[in-house]
Amino acid sequence: MPIKIPSDLPAYDVLTKEGVMVMAEDQAMRQDIRPLRIGLLNLMPKKIQTENQFARLIGATPLQIDLSLIRMTEHRTKNTAADHMAEFYQPFQDVKDQKFDGLIITGAPIEHLEFDDVTYWDEMTEVFEWTQTNVHSTFGVCWGGMAMINHFHGVQKHMLDAKAFGCFRHQNQVPASPFLRGFSDDCVIPVSRWTEMKQDEIDAADGLTTLLGSDEVGPCLVEDSKHRAIYIFNHFEYDSDTLKQEYDRDVANGTPINVPMNYYPDDDPSQPPQNRWRSHAHLLYGNWINEIYQSTPFNMDNIGR
Repeated sequence: MPIKIPSDLPAYDVLTKEGVMVMAEDQAMRQDIRPLRIGLLNLMPKKIQTENQFARLIGATPLQIDLSLIRMTEHRTKNTAADHMAEFYQPFQDVKDQKFDGLIITGAPIEHLEFDDVTYWDEMTEVFEWTQTNVHSTFGVCWGGMAMINHFHGVQKHMLDAKAFGCFRHQNQVPASPFLRGFSDDCVIPVSRWTEMKQDEIDAADGLTTLLGSDEVGPCLVEDSKHRAIYIFNHFEYDSDTLKQEYDRDVANGTPINVPMNYYPDDDPSQPPQNRWRSHAHLLYGNWINEIYQSTPFNMDNIGR
């Protein structure tokens, strides 16, 4: 089954050209099934790129997905056209009476700030509490995951001396987890962050289980069963050239940055990067969607009860 998104959303053409099954509203209405309703709370500055990345992953399952794009209510993006935001995005305050089978909360380029210094932090904490009554399963990504695990468990983020930047091997620590079904013993994941979560602090919190972790860059994927959530601090959703875009941007701006580790062949930025995480990215998000499908109530009014 395909992912259902507006036919004039840029991701529609991008995914169609890649062979991902997409479906317009009129086609979806002819199918006598209930699609899974997934919300994407998009906090990234490059909204369209992020839409493409997550739509690609959740649209590759055998289930019909109804994707809703959500933004923070008062925050105004400077990097995406206002007409795009007005046409495709709903502010959180307009959807908070609705129910969702799943919600993805993306990262945001604000990790240098303390959580309560973020301009939309009060509404963000409202979102976290809302997931407990209106969302069946939540997937917090990078800053979104760090913020959510801090809100529910008090686990702190810590500044790094140097940016964790590149592709790093992560170990499968719980092979029996349904979220890691089909995973190898280890896998490569793109990392791009100035902060980290510490494993001993996660271990000290009640009800958290680390599923993927790295000796080099620490814990990565954490399950929070009590709050029906998983948190990932790295970027399975990245395109092949996303780290290259970040590296080229910093070089052009004169920002000190190391060549992303284990990313370019022979660590040579003149060569095209190789994607070594795509298959595991599809596995993880496919497993998440499958777990939602297996456990979400058919009657959406019962979500969160």
